[in-house]
Amino acid sequence: MTARAVLATTLGPGGRTVLSTMRSAPPITLRRTGPDRVHLVSTAAGPLGGDDLALDIEVAPGTTLDVRSVASTLVLPGPGPAESLMTVTARVGAGASLRFAPEPAVLAAGCRHRATVRLELAAGARVFWREEFVFGRYGEAPGRCRSRFDATVDGRPLLRQEFTLGDPAVDTSPAVYGDARCAGSTLIAGFPGSPAGDGRERRGAAGICRTGEAVVGDGWAVLPLAGPGILVSALAPDAVVLRRRLERGESEAIPAVASPVA
Repeated sequence: MTARAVLATTLGPGGRTVLSTMRSAPPITLRRTGPDRVHLVSTAAGPLGGDDLALDIEVAPGTTLDVRSVASTLVLPGPGPAESLMTVTARVGAGASLRFAPEPAVLAAGCRHRATVRLELAAGARVFWREEFVFGRYGEAPGRCRSRFDATVDGRPLLRQEFTLGDPAVDTSPAVYGDARCAGSTLIAGFPGSPAGDGRERRGAAGICRTGEAVVGDGWAVLPLAGPGILVSALAPDAVVLRRRLERGESEAIPAVASPVA
């Protein structure tokens, strides 16, 4: 199956956000659930091996968009050896804000999946982007997955990150995932308190952290990036603990940002 869904905003009267384009392509179905909020709904099984799925997001300057999903995505094997592909391309204009926080992707046994995110931020854009992966369904080994995340700000690289899973000899290494069954990360850029913001001091359970300093907790870490952003990473034994750890790191990074998208 090949499918491409499109979501775009424009600036309406009075500075309000208008969802100008919502073009679904099953299994990716878009449903408006608020003035500037859209939920992704899976209306067919997938992605399956051999599927080529894409979601294009365009956030116009000065607008706001919040993208979530109604449930986790189950990535399944197909009838042959072909990979499933999921590509998300997002462009966020100057003064615009995008929150992208879908439910986790569950990598079922036997799947061969490749996920790609291409995120382009204009100067002055803001983003909160959370990704979560669950290593197989209950009691099963995970399939194979390679996830690539590329983010730029005003044409300059902000984050280049790759996540791979599927080699048992590597996955169980204490230097990689160990006994973790879930992994996730959150990119935060352009919000007050981030390296692009006002530089305020923050105090939390982990102690005092100032802009530009890394913070490490139990199963989570906050890493300020060289550009205007912060990366939160976490490992966990299950999806509930993973979300809790990501939220903990998010609140340590930018206290005002984490809770609205939990």
